[in-house]
Amino acid sequence: MRTIRGVGASSGIAIGEIAVRGDAGRAVERRLIDDPTAEVARFRAARDAAVTQLGRLRDRVEDEFGDDKASLFDAHRMMLRDPGYTAGIEKLITSEGVNAEFAVDAVAERFAAMFAAMDDSYMRARAADVRDVSRRVIDVLEGGSGDMAGGGGSHGDDGRHIILAEDLAPSETVRLDRSAVLGFVTAGGSANSHTAILARTMGLPAVIGIGDAFDTADDGHVAVIDGTSGMVVIDPDEATLAEYRGRKAKYEDHLRLLRELKGRSTETRDGRKIRLYANIGRPSDVTAALANDAEGIGLFRSEFLYLESEDWPTEEFQFEAYRQVARRMGDRPVIIRTLDIGADKRVGYFDLEHEDNPALGYRAIRICLTRPEIFRVQLRALLRASAYGNIAIMLPMITSVQEVRDAKRIIEETKEELRGEHIGFNEHIRMGIMIETPASVIMADELAAEADFFSIGTNDLTQYTLACDRQNPNLGRFADPHSPAVLRMIRMAVEAAHRHGIWCGICGELGADPSLTDLFLEIGIDELSVPPAGILPLRGAIRSSTVIRDSPVIRNGAPDPS
Repeated sequence: MRTIRGVGASSGIAIGEIAVRGDAGRAVERRLIDDPTAEVARFRAARDAAVTQLGRLRDRVEDEFGDDKASLFDAHRMMLRDPGYTAGIEKLITSEGVNAEFAVDAVAERFAAMFAAMDDSYMRARAADVRDVSRRVIDVLEGGSGDMAGGGGSHGDDGRHIILAEDLAPSETVRLDRSAVLGFVTAGGSANSHTAILARTMGLPAVIGIGDAFDTADDGHVAVIDGTSGMVVIDPDEATLAEYRGRKAKYEDHLRLLRELKGRSTETRDGRKIRLYANIGRPSDVTAALANDAEGIGLFRSEFLYLESEDWPTEEFQFEAYRQVARRMGDRPVIIRTLDIGADKRVGYFDLEHEDNPALGYRAIRICLTRPEIFRVQLRALLRASAYGNIAIMLPMITSVQEVRDAKRIIEETKEELRGEHIGFNEHIRMGIMIETPASVIMADELAAEADFFSIGTNDLTQYTLACDRQNPNLGRFADPHSPAVLRMIRMAVEAAHRHGIWCGICGELGADPSLTDLFLEIGIDELSVPPAGILPLRGAIRSSTVIRDSPVIRNGAPDPS
């Protein structure tokens, strides 16, 4: 028995024989050609054929998995049409007189290396997409049919097997025969890759990133893969097999229960309704929110648009991101937190000075109010996007009424600018406040008079209430989010909100803590916003709870109590 640890990319357990898949990344021959102009034309024809193939693949994926997943192949087609990508290939053909296959492969590796060197894991994962689309063009140039899926042979008594491969491209993954494939393990890959996303959509357990543990000699051996923990066991003994068979049965029963909860209302046994929203950081995260039946977006961390940019994100760039999320969510609320840079989230082009204690320093609303030129760009984008969906604005790190009034003044001035330019927006857009400092709790009655809703950020509220740096690993035993002081702060904020007829939710990590669900219901929390994967389990916990209390009367766009 041999145990390998990788990265869990798609939950679930698979038990079966391994089918090793040959590496699709074969070497591309470099040849000198006599007619660069003809070779460029040959490349363009192959590229156009690849775009057509991706269009057919998109239609197939849309029929089976829906438009959300199919949009991946729209992105792949855009990659093939990218001017920089195309120009790089054509320049290499003409300047060095090389064959189109070699030029495509060389430029693809250059682009892939650029993505792979980025700090953000999501952007690093795009390297696989560049290689995938380029491999498709090369396949066309070499006379292939465009069917790049291939696959292992028939293993096991029922012909079902676990694929073991160096890597799998998204276009290969979506073509896997789910009647024959139990799951897959790859040497490379990323949990943020489109391959991993498709595996989750297809319900295929997957473990990625096993690296040098990849061994073609494992072909035909029995294996267990755990897509949740990232564990792979080759040639398991009987005790291990029995353990994983039991886990697999429990997991499948859990999935069955969760499927039953999709589309069901989030309400307690005694009829008290709670809104269950998702926390996201990027527009692409909406896919997971919708897949898990989120009733809205309770926290869109807009700072990721800044963290993932090498320069100031423009108004147009932000507008498109916010509009995309609003459109995909339809009528469901989308609460977008304004810029929360500073503390542990540093961006080089902000030129922020070094601070000995950045958690207590120049961050979030303090930057927005002292550098309003930054704030106005974001507000213009947010307001413009509000014409396309149910967007609300949320202000972070509030400590005083004056901060809220100053922010509201800038919002109103920005609205007036847009009116003067005849640009539409939601004139009645809601504005909420994050409760994440003791000052905001103490001032909650006065703040509630200025806001349409509260959302409690329990991570920072715990840090500031207990005076414990959340980044300091030595303070784990002291930074207890279950502290009575923290829970009392939460109760005070909820009560103040309800006294003034507004709703109060939680968007911090405590919202997904099942040990506190009953307490939050008893306190009177109106909304919980959690990571997408936590939505359905939390709905199950709420539906099994009974809370004897009257639902609060609330106003100003609160979660619908009916």
